[in-house]
Amino acid sequence: MAHRILVLYGSYRTDRQGIRLARYLERAFGEAGNDVDLIDAKAIDLPMLDRMYKEYAAGEAPAVLEDLAGKIRTADAFVFVTGEYNWGIQPGLKNLTDHFLEEWFWRPAAIASYSAGRMAGARAALAWHGTLSEMGMVVISSSLAVGGISDALDAEARPIGKGGASLERAFPRFSADLAWWTEAACAQRNKSKPPY
Repeated sequence: MAHRILVLYGSYRTDRQGIRLARYLERAFGEAGNDVDLIDAKAIDLPMLDRMYKEYAAGEAPAVLEDLAGKIRTADAFVFVTGEYNWGIQPGLKNLTDHFLEEWFWRPAAIASYSAGRMAGARAALAWHGTLSEMGMVVISSSLAVGGISDALDAEARPIGKGGASLERAFPRFSADLAWWTEAACAQRNKSKPPY
């Protein structure tokens, strides 16, 4: 079954490497038959959070927020691609996420982390678990963690070397886990309205 998946990426750095992982996931989920949209926080360039989308009167939200709210509401699942900054999450992705709340509810989320080093963004992935759960998403148990990002994916987001081979081995389980939870959430939403 094809699902509508948003892949969300948040680095604002000039020489960002994680975009390779975001593009890899966009392509891999697409090749699996899904309708995938890559949401790049830097490209959208939202201001630092002042007013959430829901705090605007109907029809008065900036066009970029209105468009993004529509994409979030119609998505079946989310994939958060995160780097690690000083053991924490990237501010660009967190800022984008915080502009919304109810729009995220009742859908599964997956976390794919990366770094230049061997820890592969694992601490940022752990931090995202609590954040996404608080925002009404079910975080799947499978995760992807890519260390040495520039040695695992080339500039065209194609897997290379041992890191790329490891990513290709891990992706099918990650994808299958997200698909199972996505199907479960879709079925439940079709069966009954969420409790709030």
